[in-house]
Amino acid sequence: MEKKWFAASELIINEDGSAFHLHVKPGQLADKILLVGDPGRVDMVASHFDTREVEVSSREFRTVTGTYKGKRLSVISTGIGCDNIDIVVNEIDALVNIDFQTRFEKEEKKSLELVRIGTCGGLQPYTPFGTFICSQKSIGFDGLLNFYAGRNEVCDLPFEEAFKKHMDWNPLLCAPYVIDADAELLERIGQDDMVRGVTIACGGFYGPQGRVLRVPLADPDQNERIACFEYEGHQITNFEMESSALQGLAKLMGHKALTVCMVVANRVAKHVNANYKNSIDALIVKVLDRI
Repeated sequence: MEKKWFAASELIINEDGSAFHLHVKPGQLADKILLVGDPGRVDMVASHFDTREVEVSSREFRTVTGTYKGKRLSVISTGIGCDNIDIVVNEIDALVNIDFQTRFEKEEKKSLELVRIGTCGGLQPYTPFGTFICSQKSIGFDGLLNFYAGRNEVCDLPFEEAFKKHMDWNPLLCAPYVIDADAELLERIGQDDMVRGVTIACGGFYGPQGRVLRVPLADPDQNERIACFEYEGHQITNFEMESSALQGLAKLMGHKALTVCMVVANRVAKHVNANYKNSIDALIVKVLDRI
């Protein structure tokens, strides 16, 4: 089988040999990678490392590679949204599965472990702020995976159809997609002290998540219908903005991925903890110990 070759316009490599957006070079990433949204949270994670070997910053993308209790780990900030996840996951995969010297796809593929540590809004009475949620399934409101071949082969199509029927899905919106986390990673990271949830990844923080400021919503009842949806014992537990793209792209590329979030607002009870940044450190340590 002929190996794929990638033109300069498709795989953009900087003059120093690094990936276009991340500015990370081949060999600088560990096989176990933590993803966070906030560049400031990279140093919060890396503060637990025993050693640091790589530190790179470019725009919202900050990368630190080091060791923690004998494990080589990387932590990368993605910024907010599934569009940024598209950049980060594609460039991570390119760094390990494409030869940057020849531009040919490598014959032997590497599978990475990608765990996103984030924050979210809870949608059920049993997800008050402070709850840790593992995204067993993610529903993408962003539409990103619909641009990639193989989307139907990796998605839970019956779940999608049940959800669209329940929501009376507006055809003007992106078609939602439902993607599972890696089962082994889910059990190893989630263990018995995290809620197994169904997470909606939204294409925005305000309107797409049902928040109303000065502009009215096209569907004022969206969140009420979401909260009462149930399919084969699954309920939707939380909103965030990256899990679907991460888990979907990882599955298409042969990587293992999971999103773990701490609830900082309960949308049903209308409670919020805006001063969550210190308490999320407990979640960071759990993930570091279990990855």
